[in-house]
Amino acid sequence: MVQSVRSSRWAVVAAAVTVVLWASAFVFIRSAGAEFSPGALALGRLLSGSIVLVVILAIQGDGLPPRAAWRGILISGVLWFGVYMVALNWGEQHVDAGTAAMVINVGPVLMALLAGYLLREGFPGRLMAGIAVSFTGAIVIGLSNTGGGSSGALGVLLCLLAAVTWAISTIAQKPALEHASALQVTTFGCLIGTLTCLPFAGQLVTEAAAAPLSATLSLIYLGVFPTALAFTTWAYALARTTAGKAGVTTYVVPTLVILMAWIALGEVPTLLAVLGGLLCLAGVAITRSGPKDSQTPSDASEIESTTNPAAVSPPLPGQPRT
Repeated sequence: MVQSVRSSRWAVVAAAVTVVLWASAFVFIRSAGAEFSPGALALGRLLSGSIVLVVILAIQGDGLPPRAAWRGILISGVLWFGVYMVALNWGEQHVDAGTAAMVINVGPVLMALLAGYLLREGFPGRLMAGIAVSFTGAIVIGLSNTGGGSSGALGVLLCLLAAVTWAISTIAQKPALEHASALQVTTFGCLIGTLTCLPFAGQLVTEAAAAPLSATLSLIYLGVFPTALAFTTWAYALARTTAGKAGVTTYVVPTLVILMAWIALGEVPTLLAVLGGLLCLAGVAITRSGPKDSQTPSDASEIESTTNPAAVSPPLPGQPRT
């Protein structure tokens, strides 16, 4: 029982780190995006993240992931680390941050639906209710930031593409985490994403030479923290909960973006934005409330570790799975 509680606490901490760092990415993408094109920004971010992850992987002594994990790593590497980042960077050049956040938050809905069907997680009533409340909050936040103007069709389509690739990648990543550690899945996914974005190398070199130091530091920050660290903590949390619950947790991100923009950029949130943020938080609270009437595979392994002394405990971040 003690092991189960500790694992649950680590998963909550990992999810909290993820949403805070992913929220900060919106502010830093805006900063670096003024100097770097979408592809160059994605490649620079992935290069920075890959360097950090490979160093940590070497220190930990982890080797290559098992063969069974590679399918999920390849899919998430190309789609999430590659296509997603380029599409999001490009989309934010055509629509405002509020609209982008609203469209991106289609992702957790698709995630829950795909997980319910493909991963057989089902469609728990509390999860569906929480998604509905949080998605309504995301729409309210988006409406509060549109400024009355019409969003470009291209920007909306690009953000929708990012949301779809995020959802598909999470569904592919979940089975991979049954065979490899969060650090292995993230590191090799990031490396594959870097290879996917190599066609933008020329743009990155040219733009980096002309970019001010602040933009370059923003790019490096995006690689080290919202990518290397946050993607690893996301994988760690995903391995210990359902894909549907992991996805709905990210509805906290738009609320944090509003607060960060208020503090860092002096953008005072409207009453509508505050209402939307509260709805997002309420939706997440709904999915986390209530009795534990069902068990995920990771829950079952935790219970086994408390009843069977020979069972293997869930690894901490960076430890390979046996």
